[in-house]
Parts: sequence; structure tokens; C-alpha cells
Amino acid sequence: MKGRRPRPLDDGDCGVIRVSVERKWTKPLKVKRENSAIYGGTITIMNIISNCTATVLKEAAFNLKAGRLVAFPTETVYGLGADAQNERAIARIYEVKARPKEHPLIVHISSIKNLDKWARKIPEYALKLATGFWPGPMTLVLPRTDVAKDFITGGQDCVGIRVPDQAIALELLKEFENLGGLGVAAPSANRFGKVSPTTAPAVESELGNFLKSFDIILDGGPSQVGVESTIIDCTQGTPVILRPGGITTEMMENLLSMEVRQLNWAGSKVKAPGLLVSHYAPNAKIFLTGTPQFGDGFIALSSIPTPNGAIRLASPKDNTEFAQILYSALRLADFKDLENIYIITPENKGIAVAINDRIKKASKL
Repeated sequence: MKGRRPRPLDDGDCGVIRVSVERKWTKPLKVKRENSAIYGGTITIMNIISNCTATVLKEAAFNLKAGRLVAFPTETVYGLGADAQNERAIARIYEVKARPKEHPLIVHISSIKNLDKWARKIPEYALKLATGFWPGPMTLVLPRTDVAKDFITGGQDCVGIRVPDQAIALELLKEFENLGGLGVAAPSANRFGKVSPTTAPAVESELGNFLKSFDIILDGGPSQVGVESTIIDCTQGTPVILRPGGITTEMMENLLSMEVRQLNWAGSKVKAPGLLVSHYAPNAKIFLTGTPQFGDGFIALSSIPTPNGAIRLASPKDNTEFAQILYSALRLADFKDLENIYIITPENKGIAVAINDRIKKASKL
């Protein structure tokens, strides 16, 4: 199964190119104007922008080039973006997220054509993976070029690169590259170690107190994969999965006709996002065994009944939906001030490997 192709941009009702986004709610825009060099006039400064027209995406790209932060949707989770060549802007990402500076960032580009700007000595299998699964939820870790500085890589000699599979993200990256940018660093738009956001309101709830008035949140609706990208170490003779995600071991082995190993994080010499034992954690305590008591949260496939007295947080019909709703269910538990969440994990195959990885880390086991 290949990554979902991004929706095309289509014509809007005012003759402006718009991004097709299905929404179940609307939020009033918070709008301010100030001088903008790119238009010789003014630029719109907003907190959450729901109507992501082509003009809005040009403005967002200008904000990135000016050293500001732009939170934007991807198919995995929402990312907090900054110009990957701007050290001061990258420092703001670390500040807003309270992220340790030795933790590297993933650089997002619009096309495989831009890969050699950031990476060198690219093995044949890595090119096959990129050709087969980009755009898509997959990050390749490769030897870096001089473009990738220590403030992006955490001081190591390799860099993580991906091409997202989401129309707004791709158009934003293209507009940024049209302004001379080479890539956007974009970790998940949440405080370090906390639950990743899969909607724009979740970004605002998580980071609203830490972003500046000139920063932007682009609303592209819920993320369609729901868990972070698969990270693959491509610095060795064979690919090694550092973090499971939407591109599974089976998918890669079918494409490459070779074994793809999954490395325990403790054995990795390569630093990459999401490899800590404790990560993706809500305030509530997570249990993977036992019986929930009255008032405890409960997450399981819809075929599994809710125990008496438990509060059902999510009932996904399959593993694809489980991945899509996992983080929103964990956030719902915190919104309800629940102390405990009981989760019945899915069978550990396909995307469920990524689901169970996130649940295990969120439970601090």
C-alpha cells in the first residue's frame, strides 16, 4: 500500500486557488496586518488560518523566510516549521517546544529532486525507498551535505529528510523554495515529550502560550495517518528502522526485495526523533493490562465492549483508524482530567507496530 496521494488544489469561489479541506467546525480568524516586503504592501498575521488559499500559503512561506514559525498540517501529525538554514529560527523551535538541543530535526522538502541538496552518498536502496514512498510518511536518515548544519542535526554527520504527503504542506514547501529556501525543519507541534497534535486546535491548545503573535497556524483538518513518520537509517549497507510509522516493514521489504531490520533504540548510534523510552505522553497514566475502574478512560477497537463504569475515549473500527484517533483520544483524556487510561492494543502487525510503539512510550514502559 503506497502513501495516499495529496489532494489537488482547486479553484475557489473567488477565483483564487484554494486547498480542498473537509471541516466539521469553523473558528473565527484573528487577523492583523503589517508591512510586507514581498507584496510591497501588507501581510496578514493570524493565529489559526482555516481558509488556506494560495495567497495565504505565499504569505506563510514569506513568514518562514523571515525567520518566523509556521505550524502546518502533514499526513502524519502537525509540524512546527522554521527555515532549516536559519539558526535563530531553529532556536525558536527548540525554545517553543522546550526541546533538548541535541535532538535532531527532520527537514521537509517538496520533492525528491531536492534530496541531494541535503544528503550525499545516497545508497541505491534509499533512492528506491524515496521513489516508492515519497510523498509519504517516511523519513530517510542520510549522510549530510554542508547545507545541513549542527543546529539541525544535533551535531551528528547525518540528517533526516522527508517529503510529506499533504497538499497544504507540499504547496507551502514549494512556495518557500520559490523564495530561495531549501527546506523546512518541522518537528511535531507540541511540547517536548507530550502528545503530538493531529489538528490545528490541538496545536493552539499545546503551543498557543508560547508562540508569538506573528507566528501562524495553518488548519488543514485532521491528519490522515495520525502517527509520526517511519524513520529509516540509510547510513549503512542495509536499511534499519529507527522508528516505526505509516510505511511498514512489509511495504519496504516488498519494494526492495531485501531484509529491513528494526533496531532497538538503545542499540542505535544514530540520534533521531521519538527514540526516548518515554515520549508521546498525556498527563493521565496509561495501563496496558488490568481492568479499568469507574471513571477510568478506555481505548480499544470497536469490536471490544466498554467495561462497566469506564469512559470510552475512542472506538476505532480498524488499525488505520486506530492510528488516526490515538493522539486525539489521549488528548481527550487530559481534557476530561482523567487520571488513568486503559488501552487494549491491536495485533502487532502493519501500522499497529507504530501504534503499539507510541502507546508503549506514552505508558513509560
